[in-house]
Amino acid sequence: MRLYAVGDIHGRDDLLEALMALVEADAARAPDLHKVLIFLGDYVDRGLQSKAVLDRLTGDFAPGFERVFLKGNHELALRQFMEDAAFGRSWKYYGGLETLHSYGITELTLSDDPADFERARQHFNETIPDKHREFLDNLQLTAEFGDYFFVHAGVRPGIALHRQIEEDLLWIREEFLDSSSTYGKVVVHGHTPRETVEFRPNRIGLDTGAYMTGVLTALVLEGEERRLIQTG
Repeated sequence: MRLYAVGDIHGRDDLLEALMALVEADAARAPDLHKVLIFLGDYVDRGLQSKAVLDRLTGDFAPGFERVFLKGNHELALRQFMEDAAFGRSWKYYGGLETLHSYGITELTLSDDPADFERARQHFNETIPDKHREFLDNLQLTAEFGDYFFVHAGVRPGIALHRQIEEDLLWIREEFLDSSSTYGKVVVHGHTPRETVEFRPNRIGLDTGAYMTGVLTALVLEGEERRLIQTG
């Protein structure tokens, strides 16, 4: 079995397209292997192509791969806004505005009026394709394969992997990043952007800040082998 884990995309469909061409070429060199493609969440926001990213991921995508899609905190924020416009103000300022624009929704471009947030929420719910909504509603929090545990943000040290709570899985930073705790498996995560992939004894961080840097990363895991495929 060969695993491909992909870091935070954040609305960069151009990079996703480029990375998948590299991944598919790599996978084609091992036609008899079972191949698993794991996305670590944060598909939307910040970049300008969130709708295109979801179009790609919900379409005829990556044939020949088992596909696993994890939830990121930005997908959580988007779903919260879809249910309640009160979540819109905070979401807008960490990348939600770009997501709305990618769907052609511009009510909030210059406004922080609560009525405009509600209009934008209603407009978005009328506009978003059903397959995008279903995708957002069916994202997994975690996945486990062999010696690896896959999650968006990380885990809370001192708590068993199967007892972690959603808030930590989607949001945790320093308590996890600064810890040398071991978890029985190596945690593969995104969420916190770094200039390079972080390889630690207890974790591997794959968020290379694609929306800013142009570098979208896939980690390839096969037996004891670890290697990277990157854009840029």
